[in-house]
Amino acid sequence: MPRYLVTAFFARLADEGTAVAVVMLAVARTGSAAHGAFVLTAWMAPHVLAAPLAGALAERARRPRLFHCGALGGFALAISAVAFSVGRLPLPVVLLVAAAGGCCGPIVSGGLSSLISRLLPAGAERDRAYSWDAVVYNAAAVGGPGAAGLLASTVSPAAAMLALSAAAACACALTALLPLRAGIDPEAPAGTEAPARAEGATRTPTGTEAPTGPFTGAEASPVAPTRLRRDLADGLRTVWRERELRAITAATCLAFTGIGALTTTGVLLATHLGSAAAGGLLMTAFAVGALAGTLGLTRVRPTVSPQRLAVIGLVGTALGLAAAASAPSVPVAVACFAVAGAFDGLVLAVTLRLRADHSPARRRTQVFTIGAGLKMSAAAAGSALAGLATAGTAREYLAGIALVQAAAALLYVLTRRDARRGALREVSGGRCGPGAGRSRPSVRPRS
Repeated sequence: MPRYLVTAFFARLADEGTAVAVVMLAVARTGSAAHGAFVLTAWMAPHVLAAPLAGALAERARRPRLFHCGALGGFALAISAVAFSVGRLPLPVVLLVAAAGGCCGPIVSGGLSSLISRLLPAGAERDRAYSWDAVVYNAAAVGGPGAAGLLASTVSPAAAMLALSAAAACACALTALLPLRAGIDPEAPAGTEAPARAEGATRTPTGTEAPTGPFTGAEASPVAPTRLRRDLADGLRTVWRERELRAITAATCLAFTGIGALTTTGVLLATHLGSAAAGGLLMTAFAVGALAGTLGLTRVRPTVSPQRLAVIGLVGTALGLAAAASAPSVPVAVACFAVAGAFDGLVLAVTLRLRADHSPARRRTQVFTIGAGLKMSAAAAGSALAGLATAGTAREYLAGIALVQAAAALLYVLTRRDARRGALREVSGGRCGPGAGRSRPSVRPRS
C-alpha cells in the first residue's frame, strides 16, 4: 500500500501543479494569461469526455498494470510536449497536444483509486486505504501548485513543467511495481470479488503459482470479452441504478459546482476584506484543512456509517463557508476556510469508500473515472459562474456556495430515501425474489 500511495501522490502532484505552471508559462512566453487559460481548458475538458471510455478500457485491459503505465507515461509526455510548444507553436497545435494529455487525466484523477481493490481485500484495512488515498489527493492539492509556483518563480515556468513531467514519469515507473491482484471471478455476484492471485502469476500443473513478471503471464481478467459500446453503457447504467452510487454522485456533483467557484470567490473576499494578496492564503487554508480532515479519518475508526459521514461532511462544509461569508477580517476567514476544508476532506474520503463498496467489481474503475469526470465538469461550471462575481458581491457569492453544499446534503438524503421507497414498493408488489428491493449487492451490508 505505501508504494501505491507514493505512486498516486506523484501522479496527482503533476496533475495539480500543471494547472498553475501552464498559465505561468503562457504569461512568460506570450504575455497573455488568456493563452494559458485556453490551454488549461483544453487540458481539462477531455477529463469529462474521456472518463467513461478510459474506465471501460481500463476494465477491459488484460494487464491493468501495463494499461495504467501507458496512461501515466502518456500523461508525462504530454506535459513535456506542452512545456515545449506553448508560445512556440500555433495555438491550435498546442490545444491539440493539451487535449491529448487531458485524455489521460481520468486515470490520474479516478482510475488510480480503483487499483486499491486490486491491492487489498475488502475490510477495515481497505477502508483505511481509501482514507489514505484521500489524504494523498489533498496533499497533492497543497503541494502541486506550491511546488509549481516555487519552481516557476525561482528557476522558470518551463523548468516547473518539466519537473512535473518527471513526477508523472516516476508514477509511471512505480505503477509497474505494484503487486496487483488478478481480475474478477465471472461467476461471482456483482459487487464481490474472487480470491484472485497476483497479476503476472500463472498456475503451474501442481496448482502453485509461478511469477512471470509484471507484463507477462496469465491474463489479469477471466471475464469474457464484450463490446466496448456495451461496456460504456453498463458503466453509466451502474452509476445510475445503484442507489448509493447515484446518491453520492449527484450530491458531490452539486457540491463541486460550488467548490469550483471557491477559488475566484476566495480571492474576491480577500480583496473585499482589504488584502487581495490573502486570496491564495484562504485557498491554502482550505486545502490544508482538507488534508488534516482526511488524515484524521485515518487515525480514528468512525462509529457512524459512511452515509451519515457524507451528510456530516457536506453540512460541516456549508457551515464553515457560511461563517467565512460573514467574517470581519482575513484571519477569521482563514480559520473558517480551514474548518470548511476539513469537512470537505471528510466528504472526499467517504466518497471513495462508497464508490468502492457499492460498485460491482467488474465496473469499479468505470465508476471511479465517471464520478471524477462528472465532478470536474461541475467544478468547471461553477468556476464559470464565479466569473460574474465582484469584490462587492463576494460575501453573497460565498453564502451561495455554502447554500449549495447544504443543498447537496439534502439531495443526498432525498435520493437515498426515494430509492429505498421504490425498493420497498417492488417488494410489496410481490417481487420478493433474491434480487428484489435492491440493486447489485455490495461488499458490506448497507446502513
